[in-house]
Amino acid sequence: MLPRQTRTMTMLRELALRNSSTNSIVGNQLKHRHGFHIIRQTCTEFPRKLKKTERKPWVTNINELKRIGRAERKERQIVRERILQPPQNGILVKELIPVAHQVNADRIQLFTCVSKVAQSIAIYSCSVCGEVHIGHRPHKIRTCNVMGSAASKEHCWRRGAVEHVLPLVESFHLYDRLGRAVSHNERLQVDRIPAILELCVQAGIDLPEYPTRRRVFPAYSISGRVIDFEKRFPKEDAPGKDIYACGFWQKRNNISDDNKSVDMQPCDLQGTAVRGMEAWERMRSGASRLMETYAVQTCGYCSDVQVGPKGHRVRNCQAYKHQMRDGQHAWQEATIDDVVPPVYVWHVRDTQSEKPLVNGLKKYYGMLPAVVELFAQAGASVPNDYVVMMREDVAVPEWDEEKLVV
Repeated sequence: MLPRQTRTMTMLRELALRNSSTNSIVGNQLKHRHGFHIIRQTCTEFPRKLKKTERKPWVTNINELKRIGRAERKERQIVRERILQPPQNGILVKELIPVAHQVNADRIQLFTCVSKVAQSIAIYSCSVCGEVHIGHRPHKIRTCNVMGSAASKEHCWRRGAVEHVLPLVESFHLYDRLGRAVSHNERLQVDRIPAILELCVQAGIDLPEYPTRRRVFPAYSISGRVIDFEKRFPKEDAPGKDIYACGFWQKRNNISDDNKSVDMQPCDLQGTAVRGMEAWERMRSGASRLMETYAVQTCGYCSDVQVGPKGHRVRNCQAYKHQMRDGQHAWQEATIDDVVPPVYVWHVRDTQSEKPLVNGLKKYYGMLPAVVELFAQAGASVPNDYVVMMREDVAVPEWDEEKLVV
């Protein structure tokens, strides 16, 4: 004769199995059956945070890169002229010039919308690890696992700003994208501007404060070396014209200050969030289209980015095994997440609830990029690409029900 508690658990288990066989569970949907929560683990994995010793995944297979390198070395041994295609020959791709202007306009509109929405929705940032939370009550999830954090791994929250939602990724501005790379001694003499703006400049946008060389005649490649038949400084590129003469220690007109001066029609919070969400999607899609033609390099171990066919030679990498590289970066092909990094935050379903997200139920919560979460809490609809990550089809149990989940 089995004890009463054992018989009860056996009967509940048989009843749960019988109900699960007769009732189909779709996706991650959580069903309530006699106090039990039956869930099937088919959730999409969140973007995994790389370890300090891990390198970013290659965009192109490493074997394919080796094959291309062998073919280029074999080609350089033959002395002959090779015709380059735009933009490798210095000529702009005319079809992408409107795309570059649209991406720059969306960048300015996105910054303006985020600045306005951030005035109504709170942004929090951890002072130790830098994690971001969107919403009034910061979460209680213990994920602060860096040097200097508390033993409980709880976050030390403080009020954040726009730069925590839209982190600034800078790149050296190149006057000639086919010229030599920026050396270590020139790191304080060359301007650094947002990488997304430098990508638009190289794709066809003309900014007086950041002059760039526009070729009329294409360059050629002979034995692997780019030969330019144009004059070094054409007459229309007068030295000192439209250049703000100041030292690197002085603060030039910041890009964010230009964004704040954009005039937008006064409207409700939801309308601003909808326009910001559309600008975010257009900017990322347009930048991805530009990066298919215009090369962008990133370090495989740190977040440094250089827009151009090759990376710079500044020795400021402090990531994994930087001593073996003498501080130089391990350059590889960049992705859109390197140029416009999405800061993933925990998704808050009920913005009206006073209960914060707790650590014991974190496996039921979803995640979204901070920009998308900010606009979603302001009333904008979430794009279909992020619906799965929200985990809206997973029911979050209460504290007294969580131990009954099977």
